[in-house]
Amino acid sequence: MQFFVDTADLEKIKEINRWFPLDGVTTNPTLVADSGAEHHSLIRSICKEVKGPVSAEVLATSSEEMIKEAHVLAGLHPQVVVKLPLTKEGLVATACLSEENISTNLTLCFSALQALSAAKAGATFVSVFVGRLDDIGVDGMEMVSQVIHIFSQYQVKTKVLVASVRHLSHVLAASEIGADIVTIPPALFSKMVEHPLTDKGLAQFLKSAGRSINK
Repeated sequence: MQFFVDTADLEKIKEINRWFPLDGVTTNPTLVADSGAEHHSLIRSICKEVKGPVSAEVLATSSEEMIKEAHVLAGLHPQVVVKLPLTKEGLVATACLSEENISTNLTLCFSALQALSAAKAGATFVSVFVGRLDDIGVDGMEMVSQVIHIFSQYQVKTKVLVASVRHLSHVLAASEIGADIVTIPPALFSKMVEHPLTDKGLAQFLKSAGRSINK
C-alpha cells in the first residue's frame, strides 16, 4: 500500500518525507488556502520535494471549465494529478482527460456506485471519504471494502485511495483490506511510529548505558 500525505504545508511535507519517504501528496482548495501560498507555485514546490503523484484540485464546476483548468494544472509538472469532483460534469471532464492521458483523481466519493462511475470514466484514482461517512453513521471502511471487491471482480485499473482519514484504525483497516493508497494528515504519521513501550524501552537501554534521550 502507498502512503500519501494530505496537506499543502510544504514544511510539514519536507519534515515527514525526511524520515517516512512519501509516495505522494493530496491537496484541496481548503488546504491550499490555509497554506497562504500561491496555488501553482506551491504545487511545483511540492512536486520537487516528493517523487510521486501530487493531486491539485480544479475549482470549476462545468466540464468545459474543468478541462481548461486541468490543462493548466497538468502543465505545472509531470507528477500532477488533476483532482475533480465526482459529479456528472466531473465525469465528463474525466473521460476527456483520460483520452489525453492526463491523470485524474475523482474526489468526494461516498458510495461504491460512485466509485464504479469514476472507474468507467477512466479515473486514475478515486478518493473514498471514510471519515465523513463515519460522521453520518455509515461504516466508511466497509464501503471501501465494497469498492475493492467490485474493482477486483472486473480487474478495474482505477486505484482506490482512502481519504478523510481520522485515526490510526482507518490506516490499519485500509492496509488489511487491500486499499491501493491511504492519504493521511501530517499528525497521524508521527502517531504511526510512536508507542509508549518503545519510549520506555529506549529510556531503559540508555539509562543502563549512562546516557539520556536527546530531545
